[in-house]
Amino acid sequence: MIKVYALSTCPQCKKLKILLDEKGINYTSVDVDKATGEEKEQILKKIDQLVNNRSFPITVVNETVIQGYNPNRIEEELKHGS
Repeated sequence: MIKVYALSTCPQCKKLKILLDEKGINYTSVDVDKATGEEKEQILKKIDQLVNNRSFPITVVNETVIQGYNPNRIEEELKHGS
């Protein structure tokens, strides 16, 4: 399972989504900046549990958290998780 926390205006986030789409990798994505109210608070709380700073994109592959656009690391984690 892959979950991507992103910002809708972030170029690196867009790049990551394109990469995952091109490779046919299933993932769920949350555009943090589009969430509001309680939903946004819950998302930010979860992000703060995962990482020390809110640098996007944040990708969770199984239980591994990868910050930033790092396609090689994501692919490695996918290989280990399968």
